[in-house]
Amino acid sequence: MKANKLTPNLEVRDIKEVVQFYNTVLGFTLIMAVPDTQDGIEQSIDDGKQYVYALMSKDHVEIMFQRTDTFKKDIVMLKDLTLGASATFYMEIEGLDEFYNEIKNKVSEKTEPKIAWYGMKEFYVKDPSGYVLGFAEKSE
Repeated sequence: MKANKLTPNLEVRDIKEVVQFYNTVLGFTLIMAVPDTQDGIEQSIDDGKQYVYALMSKDHVEIMFQRTDTFKKDIVMLKDLTLGASATFYMEIEGLDEFYNEIKNKVSEKTEPKIAWYGMKEFYVKDPSGYVLGFAEKSE
């Protein structure tokens, strides 16, 4: 087996809310979205529609978001689990301090940047669905 890429698929309640947060707060770009009708792929979000799936990216990071009803139908072993996670999604970035200053007033739940015992400067934010994202940069 050769592993080529890991792309998290996160269960969410509202695709439009998550796309808005990841775009305006974190700077991700929408790659594609699938409307309720599941009859095609769209490259933008239409305010008059509801969506079941979105794929977003920033640089070399991609994240998939899938609405709860279709997520639990497609991945049946998750049907009894609650929304959210006991894991974090840890991204190594460049320009950590600048990025933190850019988003700190746009995120209600966050930690302050600090140097961890393993030498990374990092901070964490919680997204609208309760997922925790870590952003890190090697400390000097």
